[in-house]
Amino acid sequence: MADKKLKAMIMSAGLGSRLEPLTLQVPKPLVTVFNRPVMDILFEKLAEIDVRDVICNTYYLADQIIDRYKNNNFGINFNYIREEQLSGTAGGLKKCQYFFEDGETFIVLSADGLTDTDIQKGIEIHKKSSAIATIGVKHVKKEDVSSYGVVVVDENGYIVEFQEKPPVEEAKSNLINTGIYIFDYKIFDYIPENTFYDFAKNVFPKLLEKRQINTFKVEGYWNDIGTIPQYIQSTKDVFAKACHFSHGNIVTTESGRYVSKSYVPKSVHFAGDSTIGERCQIGENVKIENSIIWDNVKIAAGVHLKNCIVASDVSVTKNAENKIIADNSLIPV
Repeated sequence: MADKKLKAMIMSAGLGSRLEPLTLQVPKPLVTVFNRPVMDILFEKLAEIDVRDVICNTYYLADQIIDRYKNNNFGINFNYIREEQLSGTAGGLKKCQYFFEDGETFIVLSADGLTDTDIQKGIEIHKKSSAIATIGVKHVKKEDVSSYGVVVVDENGYIVEFQEKPPVEEAKSNLINTGIYIFDYKIFDYIPENTFYDFAKNVFPKLLEKRQINTFKVEGYWNDIGTIPQYIQSTKDVFAKACHFSHGNIVTTESGRYVSKSYVPKSVHFAGDSTIGERCQIGENVKIENSIIWDNVKIAAGVHLKNCIVASDVSVTKNAENKIIADNSLIPV
């Protein structure tokens, strides 16, 4: 059973620039997968292990995050700080130090990490060790290592080296940092106040010298949805049942599958796998193929969308293929 007093921080301040134009009007934590904001899914996972107190550092489009979670249905006591300027991953945690108590173990998660891993298992591994930090790590294909922070571990699972997005031929491991962290309160001794400070560049090198970073294997699903290709992949993975969280029913047609929170006319033809958000108005004889459609979208009769992402509040009047449609602009995927 989880520690009832266990607390968590979700790093929520980033600009989400790699997800533009989707994040021009929506902060990255509220980007939806299967019509659910990623942070909703994180809150749900934390509640399952009896985490009840969560704090977020906010900066970009902060009001949207605060308004959504100040009164939530997850049983989470939502707390937040507003950063006047970005202070880095570790700097953001330092500003939340008041939220945690001396001697406490706590969780830190990235707002763009989609996972169904057993975080409780990681907590147990951490508490059995003497480490100040325990990082969730996962094996990836060797050809993918250059997209991630690579870690090298010893025979006991302690990290001995980091490689930040190394070329494939230089990578010493195919084990990567997932951004799932379990820290002891002592972590704050390694982060100065009012300084831009990063875990990877500033904090972890100091902890490495003292052999204070343990690891736990992230089993099951994990994906960083921070880029457009990774975001598209996450939807494919849920349809493939590789990632598990509660979501709307999948409707199967003769030629495709879809999940929708809006009324879909019978004449709409689906191919591949697609998701449709709330309050959408879809015309007759529309064809939707492998597309992600957000909320309040209008699609004119007869339009064909293939391999598209349509942001909220957009009106689509023409066929589109391999495009991100946001603010009525067409951007190649």
